[in-house]
Amino acid sequence: MPTALVIIDMQQGMFTDVVAPHRGEDVLQHCADLLARARAARVPVFHVQHDGGAGDILCKGSPGWHHHPAVAPKAGEPVVEKRHISAFHGTDFHDQLRKAGIDRLVIAGMQTEMCVDSACRAAVALGYRVVLAGDAHTTFDTSVLPAERIVAHHNKTLDGAFVELAKTAEIAF
Repeated sequence: MPTALVIIDMQQGMFTDVVAPHRGEDVLQHCADLLARARAARVPVFHVQHDGGAGDILCKGSPGWHHHPAVAPKAGEPVVEKRHISAFHGTDFHDQLRKAGIDRLVIAGMQTEMCVDSACRAAVALGYRVVLAGDAHTTFDTSVLPAERIVAHHNKTLDGAFVELAKTAEIAF
């Protein structure tokens, strides 16, 4: 059961004074915990980094584009740069995982209803077994729903049909 940890879009632009993610600091700590445990177990770690394009807070090369220091890649850890919501669309992510013999992904990061959801669904469609760290992903309030409800909805919707939902402390590498 070769496993990889996938940390999605935990970039500095997601943690600004203007808009804070729901439970942002808690999620950041859970991601850092998963990262430390994966590294200690010598489990491959893949960092996904979104480039939102010119004018976006996550524009490649801008201050917001860089990984949050608490979960930044170490030398040798692959970074998958993406321009679309899915980490698999228009990238070589699937090829990298296949070459590494990975068949199980532990997924955490941002944003729940966008990049986290699409990564979970695409991974399952490609044949991966997926564990979603239910307390290690988050998003922002929208005009329709508060972030807390978005996270809860996606945990409920994805659990069973697409992912094994687990708390950070329960996830084994």
